[in-house]
Amino acid sequence: MSSPPRKPQTDEDGHLLYLDEWSEAVAETLAAEENIVLDQRHWEIIALLREFHRTFELSPAMRPLVNYVKSRLGKEKGRSIYLMQLFPPSPARVASKIAGLPKPENCL
Repeated sequence: MSSPPRKPQTDEDGHLLYLDEWSEAVAETLAAEENIVLDQRHWEIIALLREFHRTFELSPAMRPLVNYVKSRLGKEKGRSIYLMQLFPPSPARVASKIAGLPKPENCL
């Protein structure tokens, strides 16, 4: 019987210290800590967050996140209310954490 994968090291807010330790399994674990069960809608946003980070080398705050989602997925999904339903209570912070990214600047 294999042991469960060890949990990666995180900072005091639960964000990964080493981005290369991220995997879908790690995302599932981090999401569970936030009482979130990931489905296709979540994975779509997580993929965009990781793309944003690769492109701009930072985690987006809420307004840039909304605009980025809107530009990629359209108006219905590029709304703060939609993101709030998926990643409460702070979509930019919670989604970045689950995506294995640093905490966005200016996020409480």
